[in-house]
Amino acid sequence: MDLTAFERHHIQLNLPLLILKGRKGLLACGYLNVETFNKTGEVAAIVTGVKTFEDMASAAVAKVSQAGDQLGLRVGMTGAQALELIR
Repeated sequence: MDLTAFERHHIQLNLPLLILKGRKGLLACGYLNVETFNKTGEVAAIVTGVKTFEDMASAAVAKVSQAGDQLGLRVGMTGAQALELIR
């Protein structure tokens, strides 16, 4: 999957904080809390155990915001599948 179509954020902490942002929402690592996205009504999917953007694309989605659920994001889909929906 070509990840260059997404706005990419990599913040180096003890483990990297990673975000891939599309037009409709974002795919983020486990540093971010889906409950915050629920409060703000934003589309988000969370993957865990990732260290690179490529890891995010192949990881299974662990959590989805309520707005993400309405868009069709599902727990268990791959990050790549989620990215197609938020593109």
